[in-house]
Formats: sequence, C-alpha cells, structure tokens
Amino acid sequence: MRESNQGPLTRVLQSNAASSLKEGSGMAKLIYTAISSLDGYVADAEGNFHWSVPDEEVHRFVNDLERPIGTYLLGRRMYEVMRYWDSASTDNDEPSAGQEYAKIWQATDKIVYSKSLDRVAAGKTRIEREFQPEAIKHLKATATRDVSVGGPTLAAQALKLGLVDECHLFLSPVVVGGGNPALPDNVRLGLELLDERRFGNGVVHLHYRVKT
Repeated sequence: MRESNQGPLTRVLQSNAASSLKEGSGMAKLIYTAISSLDGYVADAEGNFHWSVPDEEVHRFVNDLERPIGTYLLGRRMYEVMRYWDSASTDNDEPSAGQEYAKIWQATDKIVYSKSLDRVAAGKTRIEREFQPEAIKHLKATATRDVSVGGPTLAAQALKLGLVDECHLFLSPVVVGGGNPALPDNVRLGLELLDERRFGNGVVHLHYRVKT
C-alpha cells in the first residue's frame, strides 16, 4: 500500500471532494461506537479487552452499522489496535464476519489524530496533529456519509465539545472493576433511546441519540 503522510484536514476534504461532498446534502452524523464491560470500561486496569471480542453474531451486526460510515476519526492508540485490519485477508468464497469487516475498514477513509505518529503506510489514511472542532463541523456539514469517532479518548473530546450525534454501546456480560472508561467524566448528556438488541452471548446493544 502507498504511504500517506500528514496533511491539514482541509486538504483531505479537497482531495476527496468527488466522493465525499455533495451540493445541498444534509448534515452527516458523528457517531461513537464502543464495546464495553457492564461497568463501563473498554479495557480493564491491565489494558486487557479480550472479553470484548465480538462473536460472529455481534460482529455481523457491527458490520451492518459500519457499512454506511464514510470516514473514521481515530486516536493513535485506537488506530494501533485497529491497524490489524489494514492488511487482514478479505479472500473467501463464504467470508466470515471478520473478513467482511476487513473489506469495510480498507474501503473507508481514516483520519488518525496524533502528535507523535510520523506516518502511516496504509491506504485511505491520513494523520492530523490537532482535533479541531470547526474542521469536524465542516466535515459533518459537507460529507454525504456519516462519520465515526473511535476510541474513548478522542470520543471524550468530541462528547465534551457537543459534536457527537449518536452513540452505539455494546455492553458485555462482564464486570472488570476499573480501567479505561468508555464514557468521560464531567460530561452531562441527555440521551434518547432509539433501539436495543440482546444477543445470544449476553451482549446488549443500546443505540442512543444525543439530545441537543
């Protein structure tokens, strides 16, 4: 895959204008999705999250949520976790949910926010140094597909700035007692429950709209 070095978000938008902009389009949504323990942590105090790995049923449901997304916004740590999918196999006559997700990931634009990452070697991926609210608002106002913010640290910034429109929370049937929280402290939000689903492995999906 070709290398893609950092550049201002405005250049990213310009270079993708043909596919991501449409005259008169409605505003895209910024969506936060997280798989957490029942007590609200995406990883435990030791950084482990093996208990959150989705089974085939949950993974296929997640895939259906991810297909409409046009751009992923990711912090450095989240990107390092997810970069496995940059080169994951997609070849199979009867693809698994993981192979389907690899296709989705590889086809979607990604912006990684990091002050320390020098470059990325994956296609459709850019580095930005600062998470700028006005740039995100512009992206939402002009994109023809929804935008996803990944990772609790970056999502915390977006939530505190009032940029997040919807949340998908997958609650795993485990209590870990502490670690990296899915939702930030010192943020008060009104939420409207839009949908819910219970899976065979005990995971519960909750879909909320953030009230303004």
